[in-house]
Amino acid sequence: MNMMDAVILPMHPEGRKFVAIFAAAALILGLIWEPFFWAGLGLTIWCYYFFRDPERVVPQSDNFIISPADGVVSLIQDVTPPPEMGIGEEPLTRVSVFMNVFNCHVNRACIDGTVTNVTYHHGKFLNASLDKASEHNERNSITITRSDDLKIGITQIAGLVARRIVCFVEEGATLSAGDRFGLIRFGSRLDIYLPKGVMPAVCLGQKTTAGETVLGYLDQGEARVGVAK
Repeated sequence: MNMMDAVILPMHPEGRKFVAIFAAAALILGLIWEPFFWAGLGLTIWCYYFFRDPERVVPQSDNFIISPADGVVSLIQDVTPPPEMGIGEEPLTRVSVFMNVFNCHVNRACIDGTVTNVTYHHGKFLNASLDKASEHNERNSITITRSDDLKIGITQIAGLVARRIVCFVEEGATLSAGDRFGLIRFGSRLDIYLPKGVMPAVCLGQKTTAGETVLGYLDQGEARVGVAK
């Protein structure tokens, strides 16, 4: 990768209209006072990078549960999953990844499988780092089911700044691990419900990369060295 490839990254189509709006506002404000233009230009560049959509190198193994989000692991708890997910009524380990406004916000599938549930809930816009955001905030839940009936539940949660959850898939869609399934604007959180018996391979405060970081191993004997990021 050369320097230009590291600076000029692909942008998700969802961001085009926002970058155009920021750029137009910068030009108009610049007519009023030149410093406004430079401030607007800075915000336009930030908006472009917010919607960046770089390619990722997805680890290839049926035993890996891949992180669906860039961010920081903010919570690891055993909780009962939402009933609409269809992943059982017993408590499962929930790993929460918090995305700030500087993270890439394109969400990716944790495993290969078929989307068997998509459920949207209206709600509040509390700080997405709070535990109660899982229950009270606006959110979208999806379930991915493998051919062997193993299920992973993922919830996209809106936050204080995020006011729009976008889901690109519908029930019946087939996904491979690392495929894009959604996006949240502009700062938010994802909850991932690990299957019963799967221990998280990440810890609180650890940074994750969507499509690359391994959150857990379906085969607990899987070698961990050099895999989790």
